[in-house]
Amino acid sequence: MLVVIKGAGDLASGIAVRLHRSRIDVVMTDLPVPTAVRRSVAFSEAVRLGKTKVENIEAEKACSEEEVRACLRRGVIPVMPDPDAGIIAVLKPEVIVDAIIAKKNTGTHIDDATLVIAVGPGFTAGKDCDAVIETMRGHTLGRVIWKGSASPNTGVPGNVGGETIRRLIKAPCSGVFHPEKNIGDLVSEGERVANVDGEPVYALTAGMIRGLLQDGVEVSKGMKSGDVDPRGSTVDYRMVSDKATAIGGGVLEAILSYAGDRL
Repeated sequence: MLVVIKGAGDLASGIAVRLHRSRIDVVMTDLPVPTAVRRSVAFSEAVRLGKTKVENIEAEKACSEEEVRACLRRGVIPVMPDPDAGIIAVLKPEVIVDAIIAKKNTGTHIDDATLVIAVGPGFTAGKDCDAVIETMRGHTLGRVIWKGSASPNTGVPGNVGGETIRRLIKAPCSGVFHPEKNIGDLVSEGERVANVDGEPVYALTAGMIRGLLQDGVEVSKGMKSGDVDPRGSTVDYRMVSDKATAIGGGVLEAILSYAGDRL
């Protein structure tokens, strides 16, 4: 079975980790300049660096069908700079997972593959896709929805360590982002962590920087540019999050349910 995952950020990567460990071939696509902030657990870093690892699973940048298939033969996850996911028409995968997390459907159709799975709000199972995976933290996180939609986007991130909005790092203006701290650094509330064309960016809560954009990314005012985990040094920023793991489990359940129906 071949699965193409649209998106290679931290949640998409959590899905890829679970599928790869289940011996399912995975191909990922992302932007030519990825904007994932939790880069230590995002396979999108392969696009920028040529190769990367998430929890000891290797990924490499691939720019053609030949390079994709070469990666798969070596047990490496290929990540393509392919924002329109044009490789789908070439590979014709049995399963497509839309894990862009745009909070809306940016171009996925239920007839794009035999099984189409969408992650988060903006999709309706039975209309846009075959199944939707719930992304809202709480009792239903990671659940497979075969009819209907995920919980609507509230605009407020989930509560982690008692913090919601304040744990986000956002661009104060449009321009080019320049980090001044590293992922894994501990910071205090109000500490400067980056700048956008010289305009300072501050942490709004104390904790560990779990995500931060790479240097040189074009940002717009208010764009998410990082995140601080208020749990501090107890956090392992190199491990896939509980949320990504749960969502990955939901995707795997949907795939196995589909596969079981064929037996």
